[in-house]
Amino acid sequence: MLRLYNTLTKQEVEFTPLDPHQVTLYSCGPTVYNFAHIGNFRTYAMTDILVRTLRYFGYKVVYVMNITDVGHLVSDSDIGEDKMEKGARREGKSAWDIAKYYTNAFIKDSGKLNLTAPDFLPHATDCIQEQITLVEKLLQKKIAYTIDDGIYFDTGKMSNYGMLTGQNMADLKTGARVEPNPQKRNPTDFALWKFSYPSGRAFDPSLDRKRRDMEWESPWGTGFPGWHIECSAMSMKYLGDQIDIHAGGVDLIPVHHTNEIAQSEAVTGMSPFVRVWIHGQFILVDGEKMAKSKNNFYTISDIEKRGFEPLALRYLFMTAHYRVFLNFTWVALQAAQTSLHELRERVKAWGTGKEVSLSTKAVGYKSKFDNALQSDINMPVCLGVLWDTVKSDLTDSEKRQLVLEHYDRVLGLSLDIRPKGDEIIPAEIKELLMKRDTFRNEKKFEEADVIRQKIEDAGFLINDTQKGAKVIKK
Repeated sequence: MLRLYNTLTKQEVEFTPLDPHQVTLYSCGPTVYNFAHIGNFRTYAMTDILVRTLRYFGYKVVYVMNITDVGHLVSDSDIGEDKMEKGARREGKSAWDIAKYYTNAFIKDSGKLNLTAPDFLPHATDCIQEQITLVEKLLQKKIAYTIDDGIYFDTGKMSNYGMLTGQNMADLKTGARVEPNPQKRNPTDFALWKFSYPSGRAFDPSLDRKRRDMEWESPWGTGFPGWHIECSAMSMKYLGDQIDIHAGGVDLIPVHHTNEIAQSEAVTGMSPFVRVWIHGQFILVDGEKMAKSKNNFYTISDIEKRGFEPLALRYLFMTAHYRVFLNFTWVALQAAQTSLHELRERVKAWGTGKEVSLSTKAVGYKSKFDNALQSDINMPVCLGVLWDTVKSDLTDSEKRQLVLEHYDRVLGLSLDIRPKGDEIIPAEIKELLMKRDTFRNEKKFEEADVIRQKIEDAGFLINDTQKGAKVIKK
Protein backbone atom coordinates (compact mmCIF):
# COMPACT_ATOMS: atom_id res chain seq x y z
CA MET A 1 0.00 0.00 0.00
CA LEU A 2 1.43 3.36 -1.06
CA ARG A 3 1.69 5.82 1.84
CA LEU A 4 2.08 9.56 1.22
CA TYR A 5 2.58 12.49 3.57
CA ASN A 6 -0.53 14.65 3.26
CA THR A 7 0.13 18.31 4.06
CA LEU A 8 -3.58 18.73 4.77
CA THR A 9 -3.67 16.18 7.60
CA LYS A 10 0.01 16.53 8.61
CA GLN A 11 0.53 12.77 8.56
CA GLU A 12 1.28 9.87 6.27
CA VAL A 13 -1.85 8.32 4.86
CA GLU A 14 -2.62 5.23 2.84
CA PHE A 15 -3.29 6.52 -0.63
CA THR A 16 -6.59 5.41 -2.14
CA PRO A 17 -7.78 7.25 -5.27
CA LEU A 18 -11.40 8.13 -5.90
CA ASP A 19 -11.31 5.80 -8.88
CA PRO A 20 -9.50 2.53 -7.97
CA HIS A 21 -7.87 2.39 -11.39
CA GLN A 22 -7.12 6.06 -12.12
CA VAL A 23 -5.38 8.88 -10.30
CA THR A 24 -6.07 12.55 -11.00
CA LEU A 25 -2.99 14.67 -10.31
CA TYR A 26 -2.48 18.42 -10.68
CA SER A 27 0.84 20.21 -10.32
CA CYS A 28 1.53 23.93 -10.17
CA GLY A 29 3.84 24.75 -13.05
CA PRO A 30 6.19 27.64 -13.81
CA THR A 31 5.49 31.35 -14.11
CA VAL A 32 7.13 31.86 -17.49
CA TYR A 33 8.70 35.29 -17.10
CA ASN A 34 12.23 33.88 -16.70
CA PHE A 35 14.09 30.58 -16.77
CA ALA A 36 13.03 28.01 -14.18
CA HIS A 37 15.94 27.47 -11.79
CA ILE A 38 17.14 24.18 -10.34
CA GLY A 39 15.22 24.84 -7.11
CA ASN A 40 12.01 24.96 -9.16
CA PHE A 41 13.07 21.80 -10.96
CA ARG A 42 13.52 19.95 -7.69
CA THR A 43 9.76 20.30 -7.17
CA TYR A 44 8.98 19.31 -10.76
CA ALA A 45 11.30 16.29 -10.41
CA MET A 46 9.45 15.33 -7.21
CA THR A 47 6.17 15.39 -9.12
CA ASP A 48 7.70 13.39 -11.97
CA ILE A 49 8.87 10.68 -9.57
CA LEU A 50 5.41 10.66 -7.97
CA VAL A 51 3.80 10.14 -11.39
CA ARG A 52 6.33 7.43 -12.28
CA THR A 53 5.73 5.71 -8.93
CA LEU A 54 1.97 5.66 -9.38
CA ARG A 55 2.33 4.21 -12.88
CA TYR A 56 4.94 1.73 -11.63
CA PHE A 57 2.35 0.39 -9.19
CA GLY A 58 -0.20 0.02 -11.95
CA TYR A 59 -2.31 3.16 -11.75
CA LYS A 60 -3.44 5.08 -14.78
CA VAL A 61 -2.55 8.72 -14.06
CA VAL A 62 -4.14 11.78 -15.62
CA TYR A 63 -1.47 14.41 -15.02
CA VAL A 64 -2.08 18.14 -15.47
CA MET A 65 0.46 20.94 -15.03
CA ASN A 66 -0.39 24.59 -15.64
CA ILE A 67 1.69 27.31 -17.25
CA THR A 68 1.23 30.65 -15.47
CA ASP A 69 1.54 33.33 -18.13
CA VAL A 70 -0.64 36.05 -16.57
CA GLY A 71 -1.85 37.25 -13.19
CA HIS A 72 1.09 36.36 -10.96
CA LEU A 73 1.95 39.68 -9.31
CA VAL A 74 5.32 40.37 -7.72
CA SER A 75 3.65 40.67 -4.31
CA ASP A 76 1.34 38.32 -2.41
CA SER A 77 -0.61 41.43 -1.43
CA ASP A 78 -2.25 41.67 -4.88
CA ILE A 79 -0.36 44.85 -5.65
CA GLY A 80 2.64 45.61 -7.82
CA GLU A 81 3.51 44.55 -11.32
CA ASP A 82 2.47 41.36 -13.07
CA LYS A 83 5.61 39.20 -13.40
CA MET A 84 4.91 38.73 -17.10
CA GLU A 85 4.72 42.49 -17.66
CA LYS A 86 7.89 42.89 -15.60
CA GLY A 87 9.70 40.32 -17.77
CA ALA A 88 8.49 42.05 -20.92
CA ARG A 89 9.76 45.41 -19.70
CA ARG A 90 13.10 43.87 -18.70
CA GLU A 91 13.71 42.44 -22.18
CA GLY A 92 11.94 45.01 -24.31
CA LYS A 93 9.49 42.46 -25.70
CA SER A 94 5.78 41.80 -25.39
CA ALA A 95 4.47 39.68 -22.54
CA TRP A 96 3.22 37.22 -25.15
CA ASP A 97 6.71 36.84 -26.60
CA ILE A 98 8.19 36.40 -23.13
CA ALA A 99 5.66 33.71 -22.29
CA LYS A 100 6.34 31.76 -25.48
CA TYR A 101 10.12 31.93 -25.12
CA TYR A 102 10.30 30.84 -21.48
CA THR A 103 7.60 28.18 -21.90
CA ASN A 104 9.70 26.60 -24.66
CA ALA A 105 12.80 26.87 -22.47
CA PHE A 106 10.98 25.14 -19.61
CA ILE A 107 9.81 22.29 -21.83
CA LYS A 108 13.33 21.87 -23.24
CA ASP A 109 14.93 21.82 -19.77
CA SER A 110 12.26 19.39 -18.53
CA GLY A 111 13.23 17.03 -21.33
CA LYS A 112 16.89 17.19 -20.30
CA LEU A 113 15.86 16.04 -16.81
CA ASN A 114 13.72 13.20 -18.18
CA LEU A 115 10.59 14.72 -16.63
CA THR A 116 7.38 13.00 -17.66
CA ALA A 117 5.37 15.19 -20.01
CA PRO A 118 1.97 16.10 -18.49
CA ASP A 119 -1.10 14.76 -20.23
CA PHE A 120 -2.33 18.37 -20.33
CA LEU A 121 -0.17 21.52 -20.15
CA PRO A 122 -2.69 24.39 -20.32
CA HIS A 123 -1.78 28.07 -20.18
CA ALA A 124 -3.67 30.46 -17.94
CA THR A 125 -4.32 32.65 -20.98
CA ASP A 126 -6.03 29.71 -22.71
CA CYS A 127 -8.60 29.40 -19.93
CA ILE A 128 -9.77 32.98 -19.38
CA GLN A 129 -13.46 32.19 -19.89
CA GLU A 130 -13.31 29.33 -17.37
CA GLN A 131 -11.80 31.72 -14.83
CA ILE A 132 -14.43 34.38 -15.51
CA THR A 133 -17.15 31.75 -15.01
CA LEU A 134 -15.76 30.80 -11.58
CA VAL A 135 -15.62 34.46 -10.53
CA GLU A 136 -19.23 34.91 -11.65
CA LYS A 137 -20.31 31.94 -9.51
CA LEU A 138 -18.49 33.31 -6.46
CA LEU A 139 -20.17 36.69 -6.94
CA GLN A 140 -23.56 35.01 -7.25
CA LYS A 141 -22.93 33.16 -3.98
CA LYS A 142 -21.89 36.47 -2.37
CA ILE A 143 -18.51 35.02 -1.44
CA ALA A 144 -16.80 37.61 -3.63
CA TYR A 145 -17.15 41.40 -3.73
CA THR A 146 -16.00 44.32 -5.86
CA ILE A 147 -13.73 47.20 -4.86
CA ASP A 148 -11.92 49.84 -6.88
CA ASP A 149 -9.04 47.69 -8.13
CA GLY A 150 -10.80 44.38 -8.65
CA ILE A 151 -12.97 41.54 -7.40
CA TYR A 152 -11.92 39.87 -4.17
CA PHE A 153 -12.69 36.62 -2.38
CA ASP A 154 -14.19 37.08 1.10
CA THR A 155 -12.15 34.70 3.28
CA GLY A 156 -14.37 35.55 6.24
CA LYS A 157 -17.10 33.45 4.64
CA MET A 158 -15.00 30.27 4.87
CA SER A 159 -14.85 28.73 8.35
CA ASN A 160 -12.02 26.38 7.35
CA TYR A 161 -9.88 28.98 5.58
CA GLY A 162 -6.21 28.31 6.22
CA MET A 163 -6.61 24.64 7.17
CA LEU A 164 -3.69 23.68 4.88
CA THR A 165 -1.34 25.83 6.96
CA GLY A 166 -2.52 24.42 10.28
CA GLN A 167 -3.47 27.92 11.47
CA ASN A 168 -6.87 29.35 12.31
CA MET A 169 -8.32 32.53 10.82
CA ALA A 170 -7.22 34.71 13.75
CA ASP A 171 -3.60 33.58 13.39
CA LEU A 172 -3.70 34.10 9.63
CA LYS A 173 -5.03 37.63 10.03
CA THR A 174 -2.32 38.45 12.56
CA GLY A 175 0.47 37.16 10.36
CA ALA A 176 -1.12 37.90 7.01
CA ARG A 177 1.31 38.19 4.13
CA VAL A 178 -1.00 40.70 2.49
CA GLU A 179 -0.78 44.46 3.06
CA PRO A 180 -3.72 46.42 4.47
CA ASN A 181 -6.25 47.73 1.98
CA PRO A 182 -8.99 49.86 3.53
CA GLN A 183 -11.54 48.53 1.04
CA LYS A 184 -10.87 44.87 1.76
CA ARG A 185 -13.13 43.17 4.28
CA ASN A 186 -10.37 40.94 5.68
CA PRO A 187 -6.56 41.19 5.50
CA THR A 188 -6.42 37.69 3.94
CA ASP A 189 -8.93 38.45 1.15
CA PHE A 190 -7.37 37.92 -2.27
CA ALA A 191 -7.95 39.08 -5.83
CA LEU A 192 -9.96 36.95 -8.23
CA TRP A 193 -9.97 39.52 -11.04
CA LYS A 194 -7.89 42.68 -11.28
CA PHE A 195 -9.07 45.75 -13.17
CA SER A 196 -6.65 47.26 -15.65
CA TYR A 197 -8.17 50.65 -14.84
CA PRO A 198 -9.83 51.98 -11.65
CA SER A 199 -13.38 50.77 -10.95
CA GLY A 200 -13.27 48.49 -13.97
CA ARG A 201 -13.78 51.25 -16.51
CA ALA A 202 -12.69 50.91 -20.15
CA PHE A 203 -9.35 52.13 -21.48
CA ASP A 204 -9.28 55.91 -21.84
CA PRO A 205 -6.41 57.14 -24.06
CA SER A 206 -6.64 60.59 -22.49
CA LEU A 207 -5.98 59.13 -19.03
CA ASP A 208 -4.03 55.94 -19.60
CA ARG A 209 -0.59 56.07 -21.18
CA LYS A 210 -0.18 52.36 -21.93
CA ARG A 211 -2.42 49.36 -22.04
CA ARG A 212 -1.30 46.02 -20.61
CA ASP A 213 -0.12 43.40 -23.09
CA MET A 214 -2.47 40.87 -21.50
CA GLU A 215 -6.00 41.95 -20.63
CA TRP A 216 -9.51 40.84 -21.46
CA GLU A 217 -13.04 42.15 -21.40
CA SER A 218 -15.23 40.75 -18.65
CA PRO A 219 -18.71 41.44 -17.23
CA TRP A 220 -16.98 43.86 -14.82
CA GLY A 221 -14.71 45.72 -17.26
CA THR A 222 -11.26 45.33 -18.76
CA GLY A 223 -8.83 43.35 -16.65
CA PHE A 224 -6.99 40.11 -16.01
CA PRO A 225 -7.37 37.15 -13.62
CA GLY A 226 -5.71 36.88 -10.24
CA TRP A 227 -3.01 34.26 -9.88
CA HIS A 228 -4.93 31.74 -7.76
CA ILE A 229 -8.12 31.39 -9.81
CA GLU A 230 -6.32 29.84 -12.79
CA CYS A 231 -5.41 26.62 -10.97
CA SER A 232 -8.96 26.03 -9.76
CA ALA A 233 -10.31 26.67 -13.25
CA MET A 234 -7.82 24.39 -14.99
CA SER A 235 -7.95 21.53 -12.49
CA MET A 236 -11.75 21.52 -12.71
CA LYS A 237 -11.68 21.69 -16.50
CA TYR A 238 -9.39 18.70 -16.95
CA LEU A 239 -9.82 16.65 -13.76
CA GLY A 240 -13.23 17.49 -12.27
CA ASP A 241 -14.43 19.19 -9.09
CA GLN A 242 -12.44 16.93 -6.76
CA ILE A 243 -8.95 15.55 -7.41
CA ASP A 244 -6.74 12.94 -5.81
CA ILE A 245 -3.36 14.70 -5.56
CA HIS A 246 -2.10 18.26 -5.88
CA ALA A 247 1.67 18.85 -5.92
CA GLY A 248 3.84 21.94 -5.55
CA GLY A 249 6.55 23.63 -3.51
CA VAL A 250 6.23 24.42 0.21
CA ASP A 251 6.31 28.13 -0.57
CA LEU A 252 2.85 27.80 -2.12
CA ILE A 253 1.18 26.50 1.05
CA PRO A 254 0.36 29.71 2.97
CA VAL A 255 -1.12 31.77 0.14
CA HIS A 256 -1.57 30.17 -3.28
CA HIS A 257 -2.71 26.69 -2.25
CA THR A 258 -4.68 28.00 0.70
CA ASN A 259 -6.57 30.27 -1.66
CA GLU A 260 -7.07 27.50 -4.21
CA ILE A 261 -8.83 25.42 -1.57
CA ALA A 262 -11.04 28.29 -0.46
CA GLN A 263 -12.28 29.36 -3.89
CA SER A 264 -12.69 25.80 -5.21
CA GLU A 265 -14.69 24.52 -2.25
CA ALA A 266 -16.76 27.71 -2.21
CA VAL A 267 -17.72 27.19 -5.86
CA THR A 268 -18.50 23.46 -5.74
CA GLY A 269 -19.56 23.01 -2.13
CA MET A 270 -17.40 19.86 -2.11
CA SER A 271 -14.75 19.21 0.54
CA PRO A 272 -11.98 18.36 0.32
CA PHE A 273 -11.12 19.90 -3.05
CA VAL A 274 -7.88 17.89 -2.99
CA ARG A 275 -7.60 14.63 -1.10
CA VAL A 276 -3.79 14.56 -0.75
CA TRP A 277 -1.46 17.57 -0.92
CA ILE A 278 2.21 16.85 -1.68
CA HIS A 279 4.80 19.59 -1.13
CA GLY A 280 8.52 19.62 -1.91
CA GLN A 281 11.08 21.42 0.25
CA PHE A 282 13.53 24.10 -0.91
CA ILE A 283 17.04 23.81 -2.24
CA LEU A 284 19.47 25.92 -0.22
CA VAL A 285 22.48 27.86 -1.44
CA ASP A 286 24.77 29.06 1.35
CA GLY A 287 21.99 28.33 3.82
CA GLU A 288 19.36 30.42 1.99
CA LYS A 289 16.45 29.45 -0.22
CA MET A 290 17.33 29.52 -3.91
CA ALA A 291 15.15 32.19 -5.52
CA LYS A 292 15.09 34.56 -8.48
CA SER A 293 14.34 37.43 -6.11
CA LYS A 294 17.61 36.73 -4.25
CA ASN A 295 19.58 36.35 -7.50
CA ASN A 296 21.24 33.23 -6.06
CA PHE A 297 19.82 30.72 -8.50
CA TYR A 298 21.29 28.42 -11.13
CA THR A 299 19.60 27.20 -14.30
CA ILE A 300 19.99 23.97 -16.26
CA SER A 301 22.11 25.95 -18.71
CA ASP A 302 24.40 27.04 -15.86
CA ILE A 303 25.16 23.47 -14.82
CA GLU A 304 25.73 22.40 -18.42
CA LYS A 305 28.22 25.23 -18.91
CA ARG A 306 30.20 23.82 -15.99
CA GLY A 307 30.41 20.43 -17.67
CA PHE A 308 27.62 18.62 -15.81
CA GLU A 309 24.83 16.69 -17.46
CA PRO A 310 21.28 17.47 -16.26
CA LEU A 311 20.64 13.87 -15.20
CA ALA A 312 23.41 14.25 -12.62
CA LEU A 313 21.24 16.96 -11.07
CA ARG A 314 18.28 14.56 -11.14
CA TYR A 315 20.44 12.02 -9.28
CA LEU A 316 21.41 14.70 -6.75
CA PHE A 317 17.75 15.52 -6.11
CA MET A 318 17.15 11.90 -5.12
CA THR A 319 19.90 11.87 -2.49
CA ALA A 320 17.58 13.73 -0.09
CA HIS A 321 13.94 13.03 0.74
CA TYR A 322 11.65 15.48 -1.04
CA ARG A 323 10.36 16.88 2.28
CA VAL A 324 13.76 17.92 3.64
CA PHE A 325 16.12 20.72 2.60
CA LEU A 326 18.79 19.92 0.04
CA ASN A 327 21.93 22.04 0.17
CA PHE A 328 23.28 22.53 -3.34
CA THR A 329 27.04 22.59 -3.91
CA TRP A 330 29.14 21.97 -6.99
CA VAL A 331 31.06 19.30 -5.08
CA ALA A 332 27.80 17.43 -4.40
CA LEU A 333 26.83 17.70 -8.07
CA GLN A 334 30.23 16.33 -9.10
CA ALA A 335 29.75 13.37 -6.75
CA ALA A 336 26.31 12.74 -8.25
CA GLN A 337 27.72 12.81 -11.78
CA THR A 338 30.52 10.45 -10.82
CA SER A 339 27.99 8.01 -9.34
CA LEU A 340 25.77 8.22 -12.40
CA HIS A 341 28.67 7.52 -14.76
CA GLU A 342 29.83 4.58 -12.66
CA LEU A 343 26.32 3.09 -12.77
CA ARG A 344 26.27 3.34 -16.55
CA GLU A 345 29.71 1.73 -16.80
CA ARG A 346 28.46 -1.20 -14.73
CA VAL A 347 25.29 -1.58 -16.82
CA LYS A 348 27.47 -1.56 -19.94
CA ALA A 349 29.64 -4.31 -18.48
CA TRP A 350 26.60 -6.53 -17.89
CA GLY A 351 25.98 -6.71 -21.62
CA THR A 352 22.60 -6.90 -23.33
CA GLY A 353 21.38 -10.07 -21.65
CA LYS A 354 18.02 -11.81 -21.85
CA GLU A 355 15.07 -11.70 -19.48
CA VAL A 356 15.38 -14.34 -16.79
CA SER A 357 13.26 -15.59 -13.93
CA LEU A 358 14.38 -13.63 -10.88
CA SER A 359 15.80 -15.64 -8.01
CA THR A 360 14.40 -15.35 -4.49
CA LYS A 361 17.32 -13.09 -3.58
CA ALA A 362 16.67 -10.83 -6.58
CA VAL A 363 12.98 -10.60 -5.70
CA GLY A 364 14.09 -9.56 -2.22
CA TYR A 365 16.01 -6.59 -3.62
CA LYS A 366 13.00 -5.56 -5.69
CA SER A 367 10.78 -5.80 -2.62
CA LYS A 368 13.12 -3.48 -0.72
CA PHE A 369 12.96 -0.99 -3.58
CA ASP A 370 9.16 -1.19 -3.73
CA ASN A 371 8.85 -0.81 0.04
CA ALA A 372 10.98 2.35 -0.04
CA LEU A 373 8.71 3.78 -2.74
CA GLN A 374 5.62 2.87 -0.75
CA SER A 375 7.01 4.66 2.31
CA ASP A 376 6.33 8.22 1.13
CA ILE A 377 8.56 7.78 -1.92
CA ASN A 378 11.83 7.50 -0.01
CA MET A 379 14.31 8.04 -2.84
CA PRO A 380 17.51 7.99 -0.73
CA VAL A 381 16.61 4.45 0.35
CA CYS A 382 15.76 3.56 -3.26
CA LEU A 383 19.23 4.72 -4.33
CA GLY A 384 20.72 2.61 -1.54
CA VAL A 385 18.86 -0.47 -2.81
CA LEU A 386 20.05 0.33 -6.32
CA TRP A 387 23.69 0.29 -5.23
CA ASP A 388 23.20 -2.81 -3.06
CA THR A 389 21.79 -4.56 -6.13
CA VAL A 390 24.63 -3.36 -8.36
CA LYS A 391 27.29 -4.59 -5.90
CA SER A 392 25.53 -7.86 -5.04
CA ASP A 393 26.44 -11.38 -6.18
CA LEU A 394 23.34 -11.65 -8.35
CA THR A 395 23.89 -12.69 -11.95
CA ASP A 396 24.51 -9.91 -14.44
CA SER A 397 21.22 -10.73 -16.15
CA GLU A 398 19.31 -10.33 -12.86
CA LYS A 399 21.06 -7.07 -12.07
CA ARG A 400 20.34 -5.67 -15.50
CA GLN A 401 16.69 -6.71 -15.33
CA LEU A 402 16.18 -5.19 -11.87
CA VAL A 403 18.03 -1.96 -12.60
CA LEU A 404 16.67 -1.21 -16.06
CA GLU A 405 13.23 -2.82 -16.15
CA HIS A 406 12.18 -1.96 -12.63
CA TYR A 407 14.28 0.65 -10.81
CA ASP A 408 14.98 3.00 -13.71
CA ARG A 409 11.28 3.18 -14.62
CA VAL A 410 11.01 5.32 -11.48
CA LEU A 411 14.52 6.77 -11.25
CA GLY A 412 14.48 8.04 -14.84
CA LEU A 413 18.29 8.19 -15.03
CA SER A 414 18.63 6.59 -18.48
CA LEU A 415 21.05 4.06 -17.06
CA ASP A 416 21.15 2.14 -20.33
CA ILE A 417 22.78 5.03 -22.21
CA ARG A 418 26.01 3.79 -23.71
CA PRO A 419 28.83 5.83 -22.16
CA LYS A 420 30.45 8.26 -24.54
CA GLY A 421 33.81 7.19 -23.17
CA ASP A 422 33.89 4.47 -25.85
CA GLU A 423 34.89 7.13 -28.37
CA ILE A 424 38.55 7.58 -29.25
CA ILE A 425 40.15 10.17 -26.98
CA PRO A 426 42.79 12.31 -28.74
CA ALA A 427 46.38 11.90 -27.53
CA GLU A 428 46.62 15.56 -26.49
CA ILE A 429 43.60 15.16 -24.21
CA LYS A 430 45.09 12.06 -22.62
CA GLU A 431 48.33 14.01 -22.07
CA LEU A 432 46.41 16.84 -20.38
CA LEU A 433 44.65 14.31 -18.15
CA MET A 434 48.01 12.88 -17.06
CA LYS A 435 49.27 16.39 -16.21
CA ARG A 436 46.12 17.02 -14.19
CA ASP A 437 46.62 13.75 -12.27
CA THR A 438 50.18 14.79 -11.49
CA PHE A 439 49.06 18.17 -10.16
CA ARG A 440 46.35 16.55 -8.03
CA ASN A 441 48.81 14.08 -6.55
CA GLU A 442 51.08 17.02 -5.69
CA LYS A 443 48.04 18.81 -4.17
CA LYS A 444 48.39 21.63 -6.70
CA PHE A 445 44.64 21.92 -7.11
CA GLU A 446 44.55 25.35 -8.76
CA GLU A 447 46.85 24.10 -11.52
CA ALA A 448 44.74 20.95 -11.83
CA ASP A 449 41.61 23.08 -12.25
CA VAL A 450 43.26 25.00 -15.09
CA ILE A 451 43.90 21.69 -16.86
CA ARG A 452 40.30 20.61 -16.24
CA GLN A 453 39.08 23.80 -17.90
CA LYS A 454 41.32 23.20 -20.93
CA ILE A 455 39.90 19.69 -21.30
CA GLU A 456 36.31 20.94 -21.00
CA ASP A 457 36.98 23.76 -23.49
CA ALA A 458 38.11 21.07 -25.93
CA GLY A 459 34.72 19.37 -25.67
CA PHE A 460 35.38 16.67 -23.08
CA LEU A 461 34.24 15.96 -19.51
CA ILE A 462 36.30 14.51 -16.67
CA ASN A 463 34.70 11.79 -14.57
CA ASP A 464 36.61 11.21 -11.32
CA THR A 465 35.95 7.65 -10.13
CA GLN A 466 37.42 5.46 -7.42
CA LYS A 467 39.46 3.80 -10.16
CA GLY A 468 40.88 7.09 -11.37
CA ALA A 469 39.91 9.90 -13.73
CA LYS A 470 38.25 9.14 -17.04
CA VAL A 471 37.49 11.43 -19.96
CA ILE A 472 34.31 11.33 -22.03
CA LYS A 473 33.19 13.48 -24.94
CA LYS A 474 30.39 15.98 -24.24
